[in-house]
Amino acid sequence: MALSQSQKDRSLHFDPSNFRDAPPTHYTLKVQSFSLLSKASIERFDSDVFEVGGYKWKLSVYPDGNKIGNGNDHISLYLVLAETSSLPLGWEVNVIFNLFLFEQFQDKYLTFQDRRVKRFHAMKTEWGMAKFVDLKSFKDQNNGYLVNDSCVFGAEVFVLKNEAKRECLSMSDEEAVICTHIWKIEKFSGVATSERLESDAFAAGDYKWRIKIYPKGNRDGKGNSISLFIALADSTTLPPDTKLYVKLALCVKDQASDAHYERQVCHLFSPSVVDWGWAKFMTLGKFSDPTKCYLRNDTCIIEARVTVLGSLTNKLPATGYCSLHLLDEILTMFNILFTTTYIN
Repeated sequence: MALSQSQKDRSLHFDPSNFRDAPPTHYTLKVQSFSLLSKASIERFDSDVFEVGGYKWKLSVYPDGNKIGNGNDHISLYLVLAETSSLPLGWEVNVIFNLFLFEQFQDKYLTFQDRRVKRFHAMKTEWGMAKFVDLKSFKDQNNGYLVNDSCVFGAEVFVLKNEAKRECLSMSDEEAVICTHIWKIEKFSGVATSERLESDAFAAGDYKWRIKIYPKGNRDGKGNSISLFIALADSTTLPPDTKLYVKLALCVKDQASDAHYERQVCHLFSPSVVDWGWAKFMTLGKFSDPTKCYLRNDTCIIEARVTVLGSLTNKLPATGYCSLHLLDEILTMFNILFTTTYIN
């Protein structure tokens, strides 16, 4: 287990003055014939796996100390997140945990508590203490830590639910392709009585799109403007946890000059937001202005340009028992439980 120099020098700030009657809630490890571990030159012993909060854990004991972690002349004890290969890419688990050593003469558990949240992830799968307890105190016959060459370690693990929403924006590696679609609407006065018209579907960025026009306006543009939108032709083609980052432009062509009327925007499309545009794209007065040629010979021409720039995807599901915003309440609970009752 390679550690950086900062990791070697770092120790958890546990307070070894806390004793309690209740045993560790989640796991205890009794080691018989402790001295044989050293005699057998066992540098590190890993416990069996135990499960808490939907994750699998182990205790790792260094009977003569973790030398790499500067744990000489001490017992080193770590909480290890096990079997991480099944976790999703980019996983992390936030935890508050406590480590224990049983004092057999007093029949109490010495509690080593660190109130700080520890983040387990692919590059950091274990947290603990290189200097958990010094070997001299541990083996002192006046203390009850090692009795008849046996001892008991323990752990409590409280997995915190991360409620932060996490998304990953993936921009396309390839040069973005601008897809243009021209929609020519003839005999416009005849179809203008329809509430909404839709163009044929066209392709852009592996998806199908349509132009929507409301000739008499929609929402706050109703009765005063034409409304124009770009919409996904089939929202079911978009995965439920994915959004498309799209640059779009809508243009009503001036058929006599280059004085076209255009609007552009970048927007996220999702299964719940399948169209975007402008309810007040252009006033009805401007659209039908005889000095302009937006409507000529009862024909209008609408151009759409759609560029799919990338996708935004949810990466990490929220898991665990407790919410991070309950941290203060959790710590208060710990303080009470350490001096009173057993955690159910």
